[in-house]
Amino acid sequence: MSRKPTDHESDAFRIAGLSRRDFLRRSALASTALLATGCASTTHRRGAARPGSPEEETRAPAIVGRAVQPLRVGVIGCGGRGTGAAIDCVKSSEQVSIVALGDLFADRVASSRAQLEKSELGEALQVTDERCFSGFENYKGVLSCDVDLVILAAPPGFRPPHLKAAIAAGKHVFMEKPVAVDPVGVRSIIASSDLAREKGLAIVAGTQRRHDPAYVETIRRIHDGHIGRIVAAQCYWNQGELWVHERKSEYSDMEWQCRNWLYFDWLSGDHIVEQHIHNLDVINWAIGSPPVRCVGMGGRQVRTGPEYGNIYDHFSVEYEYPDGVRVLSMCRQIKGSSDRVAERLVGTKGVSDPNGRIEGPRHYLYEPAGEAVNPYEQEHRHLVESIRRGRPLNEGRRVAESTLTAIMGRMSAYTGREISWDWIMNASKLDLSPAAYAFGDLPVRAVPTPGVTELV
Repeated sequence: MSRKPTDHESDAFRIAGLSRRDFLRRSALASTALLATGCASTTHRRGAARPGSPEEETRAPAIVGRAVQPLRVGVIGCGGRGTGAAIDCVKSSEQVSIVALGDLFADRVASSRAQLEKSELGEALQVTDERCFSGFENYKGVLSCDVDLVILAAPPGFRPPHLKAAIAAGKHVFMEKPVAVDPVGVRSIIASSDLAREKGLAIVAGTQRRHDPAYVETIRRIHDGHIGRIVAAQCYWNQGELWVHERKSEYSDMEWQCRNWLYFDWLSGDHIVEQHIHNLDVINWAIGSPPVRCVGMGGRQVRTGPEYGNIYDHFSVEYEYPDGVRVLSMCRQIKGSSDRVAERLVGTKGVSDPNGRIEGPRHYLYEPAGEAVNPYEQEHRHLVESIRRGRPLNEGRRVAESTLTAIMGRMSAYTGREISWDWIMNASKLDLSPAAYAFGDLPVRAVPTPGVTELV
């Protein structure tokens, strides 16, 4: 029983002309085929792995004649994505149980627990009243429990401190994308990921395309030269509107913003970061590098009411990658507009939709074989396998770089300025986190104005 797709995932399946069942059938491939591409093993030689394989990997031997190691999981962030990730994690592997839940809001913990109870997890759901936590320090409660692995699915603005605390506590991590909302947060994620590697802890990110057989096999062929040298690319996440959480009279500024988190830069990073990161991550993966610089534009043309916080409703960014490769990036959330969720790579010998198609002399169309593979479960399966084999995956740095790719596009559009990778990675001091994490007053930052808003 697969989890119900989120609104934007349903849009993506519809845009592609696929039902969710069609999508999963297309994505079908035996797990061993994915392992052969290097998706569930580790190496300790930096830069030795094929671009796009999980960071620093080497193939691990299969587990033979060994008892399966039980894994106890805690969930930090009990909205729809956190609850769905918990179900995916349990379904992905044997002997995985959910034992603790934490969220800023007690009602979300309760609703998540109720949903998990209805999801046929059976004995894999072992949450008790004593292992349910709420408030701003809910994550500390979950980490204090006897858990091996934590799922980090609170709004992205909370991800850097939550990851830092999880690694300090010696826990393996599955963290949803994006992993930060500003350069300071990205650098924190990288530092925590480096520490995780030193401590032998796994980190896997919720960028499902990296674990989707169609993407994995197509990009493997691209790296093998099937479209020649990449000279240009385009990527898109253009869709309609998403949910809005209306403000209630009893809400403080902080509570309303956290409940309506999509629309505030310090919580979501704006939709170019929260959603379009998926497409930008594919571009970084295919090219094998983050961009060198970018210049972007965007605005707030339709979603102008106070319920939409301080973010934009559309962006267009030109990224320049090494060797002068130019990439057009577009994302939009406006009702009634044309939808497109896709990536396209242009090479000297062909073009590719990296989700399973190459056009050119070396034509290729991905054809699944074997039992269907759900990429939302597959990412958890690879995480669990890596822990049990003692070869922990660490995807922290690469998802941090993809997050920063999206952040630099947003910052360029907000300010109207060209931004270099070197500056944003090493010099930007932008930190969007609030002065204090407490319910009460929290003025909404002004909507950015190009040419007026300054780079920090």
